[in-house]
Amino acid sequence: MNNTDKVPHVMMVVGEPSGDALGSELMAALKAKTGGRIKITGVGGPLMEAEGISSLFPLSDTAVMGLREVVPAVPRILRRVREVCDEAIRVKPDLVILIDSPDFTDRIGKRLKKKAPELTIVKYVAAQVWASRPWRAKTMGQFVDHLMALLPFEPQFFEQYGLTTTFVGHPVVERASQIKGGEAFRERHNIRAGETLLGVLPGSRSSEVRFVFPHLKQAVTELAKTRDNLHTVIPAVHHVADRIRAQAEDWPTPLTFIEGSSEKFEAFDAMDFALATSGTVTTELALAGVPTVVAYNVGKLTGLIARFFINIDDITLISIVQGKRIFPEFILGNCTGHNIAAAMAELMDDPEEQARQKKEMAEALVKMGLGQESPSVRAADTVLELLA
Repeated sequence: MNNTDKVPHVMMVVGEPSGDALGSELMAALKAKTGGRIKITGVGGPLMEAEGISSLFPLSDTAVMGLREVVPAVPRILRRVREVCDEAIRVKPDLVILIDSPDFTDRIGKRLKKKAPELTIVKYVAAQVWASRPWRAKTMGQFVDHLMALLPFEPQFFEQYGLTTTFVGHPVVERASQIKGGEAFRERHNIRAGETLLGVLPGSRSSEVRFVFPHLKQAVTELAKTRDNLHTVIPAVHHVADRIRAQAEDWPTPLTFIEGSSEKFEAFDAMDFALATSGTVTTELALAGVPTVVAYNVGKLTGLIARFFINIDDITLISIVQGKRIFPEFILGNCTGHNIAAAMAELMDDPEEQARQKKEMAEALVKMGLGQESPSVRAADTVLELLA
């Protein structure tokens, strides 16, 4: 940083809970690196608010996905885009850091670059354009000044489009130290020693609760018919917890429902297996070494359109990093309760497959930065270099 008394001002903007987690970790690292001499404003969720940000608006305003959910929300989202841009232009931060959520944050970046080209824009988490619509990388280069990438192969990909990129590692790996307390979790929630604890992860978006969770519930219903020692734990984020509770009222097994982040990693440590909606949570489950089956689904129109653009075979990061399928994946039309249940039953009965998953997870996590300097610290170092 410049050797002046001016406290650097960073504006951070996230659009959904996974970005809130990344933003909070980056905020903590920046405050530690600067002794607290840094001003951070913008948009965040409860985790970033706990680190001191005063969010311009609630995260639930932008955490939507799928055509049926997005279309009615477009006017609100565009209004929030304008609101963020107007605030950035008014306060003139030294850096604007846009975190993940490309459908939201890229609009902010484009508008800011047009209206206030003097502002430096950093993107933290690249849109996975190498998976679909790779031409978007060139477009990103028109409004992003520096990209902080989570995956080891991304700098080579983006720099061919002229976008300066730093690999910082995937911040999820630094949550490894939080995955503990499984025995205490089981005891606290009266989960017997002989019970198989199955985690069901319904996702953090309302669209995922709508289109994926019913299939996960059906899968558990089928599994419960032949496995009488099954206990389910469902960790839910706050803004969709009520919807999940309503759908889980007639749950087919003994059920532990937890809300928020305080017990989530304890639950991961306690799980024997997991049925997971694709997302950051699959990497967190890999940190816990939990054998997993993955599902994902969207509305029919969204899925029909997606088929024309997706050019990768696997959707979980662990599989992408390893270059081969690690978890069974049931996507779109294959996302049915019967398919998911059959795959989980097979996994539960196959110790060799469980061991294979755990080995591949461990190898992928090392490639993503596990055991090295924490990704949020590396990201903070990049931010401070840019401020200088």
